[in-house]
Amino acid sequence: MTPDGPTPDGPSHGQTHGQTHGRIHRHGSARFTALTSRLVRLEYDPDGEFVDEPTQVIVRRDLDDVSWRVRPVGDGVELSTDQLRIRYAGGAFTAHSLVVEVVGNVDGKFRSRWRPGDPQLDPRGYLANLGGTARTLDGVDGEIPLEPGLLSATGIAVLDDSASLVVADSNRAPIPRHGSAVDLYVFGHGRDYVGALRDWFAAAGPSPLLPRWALGNWWSRYHRYTEAEYVALMDRFAAEGIPFSVAVVDMDWHLVDVDPEVGSGWTGYTWNHDLFPDPARFLAALHDRGLKVSLNVHPADGIRRHEAAYPAMCAALGRDPATGEPVAFALEDDDFARAYFEVVHHPMEDDGVDFWWIDWQQGQSSSIPGLDPLWLLNARHYADSARRGERPMTFSRYAGPGSHRFPVGFSGDTVTTWASLDFQPFFTATAANIGYFWWSHDIGGHFFGDKCDERTARWVQLGAFSPVNRLHSTSDPFNSKEPWRFGVRGRAVMIEFLRLRNRLVPYLYTAMWRAHTHGVGPVRPVYHDHPDGSEAYQHPNEFLFGPDLLVAPITEPGDPIADLAATTAWLPPGIWWDFFTGRRYAGGRTLRVHRRLESMPVFARAGAIIPLAEDPMAPAGQTPAALRLKVFPGAEGEAVLDEDDGSATVTVRERHRTALSYREDDDGALVLTWSVEGPPTTGSRRLLVEFVGATDLAGLEVVVAGAPRSAVVTGSVVDLGDVGLDQSGHVRVAASRPAGRGFVEEVFDVLDRAQIDYVTKNLVHDAALVLRGAQFIAALDTVNLPPLLRGALVELASCEFSPGPGPRATR
Repeated sequence: MTPDGPTPDGPSHGQTHGQTHGRIHRHGSARFTALTSRLVRLEYDPDGEFVDEPTQVIVRRDLDDVSWRVRPVGDGVELSTDQLRIRYAGGAFTAHSLVVEVVGNVDGKFRSRWRPGDPQLDPRGYLANLGGTARTLDGVDGEIPLEPGLLSATGIAVLDDSASLVVADSNRAPIPRHGSAVDLYVFGHGRDYVGALRDWFAAAGPSPLLPRWALGNWWSRYHRYTEAEYVALMDRFAAEGIPFSVAVVDMDWHLVDVDPEVGSGWTGYTWNHDLFPDPARFLAALHDRGLKVSLNVHPADGIRRHEAAYPAMCAALGRDPATGEPVAFALEDDDFARAYFEVVHHPMEDDGVDFWWIDWQQGQSSSIPGLDPLWLLNARHYADSARRGERPMTFSRYAGPGSHRFPVGFSGDTVTTWASLDFQPFFTATAANIGYFWWSHDIGGHFFGDKCDERTARWVQLGAFSPVNRLHSTSDPFNSKEPWRFGVRGRAVMIEFLRLRNRLVPYLYTAMWRAHTHGVGPVRPVYHDHPDGSEAYQHPNEFLFGPDLLVAPITEPGDPIADLAATTAWLPPGIWWDFFTGRRYAGGRTLRVHRRLESMPVFARAGAIIPLAEDPMAPAGQTPAALRLKVFPGAEGEAVLDEDDGSATVTVRERHRTALSYREDDDGALVLTWSVEGPPTTGSRRLLVEFVGATDLAGLEVVVAGAPRSAVVTGSVVDLGDVGLDQSGHVRVAASRPAGRGFVEEVFDVLDRAQIDYVTKNLVHDAALVLRGAQFIAALDTVNLPPLLRGALVELASCEFSPGPGPRATR
């Protein structure tokens, strides 16, 4: 901490108008630091004890070579960068003494200003702080308020770091700072949301790389499994073609029926040998099946006398085990922390536990004033998980800004209702506004509520397009998420989307690299990419998934008469393709979209190139042996495929990057090109290229490593066979390109499933044979249709069914 006084940047007073002063300026008991031209730190402490060390939230402040322009104003001062202006009159920070202003208009209507005490508005409101996230969704049945985020449509957001502790030594517990200090970070980025997050990660540390296997499907259930039962379940999943990469074992792995004199059984570190006679054998069996393993732990009660590790824990801390006194949980005590990991956790990790599910629910107080035990649990577990040279990871609840450095987040025990499902897309995407990208929810809901095959299938669909997809349920014989428990239709949908999630890992892994290097959320609100489109703020459940997919999940029950459910989506300008059906949509509009249970609204922008594992059962933790590049024509496009060796210390230069580009030549030919970047690599994989909506491919030209080669064409797919990982090339085809199913066929399909009278079906079908667009929609008004069915037909009338990829568009 720094006492008040002159700084190396020069004196505090007497500057002339426009004079640059350096990045730090002091005025009385206030200190102002320009981290970038749009991110500034404002401190006030009457004792002049300013913090220069890292805090729990901010780890770095020397971001840019930027200087203040300083001008005296009466007894106060005006400080400016190229994008921000601060007027300070002296004294404590109040609405009368301090104002921060963005230079230039944010939305063309008014100048953006912030004063201390300005209220935070509803995060779903327009022209407000756009919200961040919350500690937990425990017990939530619907919507809850969110903490503020770093983005605001008004152009200024403020992060208060005053209560954050100082992290002077990362190997020791944080220490409190001066109690009366005010420490604010002002993000004055206008609506450059990507820029605001880039500055945030520069100051608070980047979003880490997860192990690749974490992006597959997770199985979790609060259930008193035996070793044989758990392994048999994993074998059944594999036999039925249901891919999982992570096995989570809830608290019954340890002793829970303990002597009441020692307390409850929620905290435990001793395997229940009645259920798991040989823990190392059990863990090895899961590893042999390609699964990583996590155990649940509630650490609040410390290490008590019934635990197998109790004598060793006492010895490590110089205590007498004969007393039987519990070793209280005190992770803020560095000696306890060392023994906690070395004595209790490391032996189980050596037996095969890959990471821990930290299920802390015991409050936010510790023996160090202001220190939240959850933050310390997350930080220390995450750091300790790297001890074996593997990529670190933990699994725990959110502990405030800066928690993005310790992924993955566990959002808690939600209620099994439509209201809970409806809130989760908004909650997940909006967390990107505080840089917290890697939420894991209880997919399907945890407890209470009721059983609903349709809702569970819709929840699993959302999980497939979530940062982390973890099926979970409470200890209830009627509430579990095995797909075969949800009827013929629900089962098929759940399995199909679990397989799709596994296929999406190459795409999501690349998005994770983008989050790590550029601060772009793999799941994020649409306004991140379209900040000036008012419609982007008006559909809170819609989100972007990776660089090129837009998801509008269905979160309300459907109509059994129409056999459809619906939601509202805004499609940004351009051409968009339905990821599943290949329908083409003109963007720049809002529309109702309708889908059977077997599908959901996911759109790919024209020019998108989506890498997918060809085999839905391919191990999520490995680069796939066969890769499909799914190309959506209609505009030029570029993409990348990022891969690496999975090591904990991999750098940008060490990753293997495949640069992809798509174009349409003047003669209508479709051309996909790929080139390899990064260090030399060996090996090969099967490569397939799918041109969505294009059939009867002709004039095939395939060049790999500069040499022509043959390929197999099936429909819209070109199978190149094995291609070296270090080989560049291209595929060029012409296509007669009838765009698959036409308007009449689509209308027939919708009508055929509807539970309505045949006369009405035939009237609508006859109209579809001769009418299009607005004329067809007008004809619908002459018949009595259920609203959802009519809406689906109106949606079809607005799609583009012209042959082929169609005219090129500017991306």
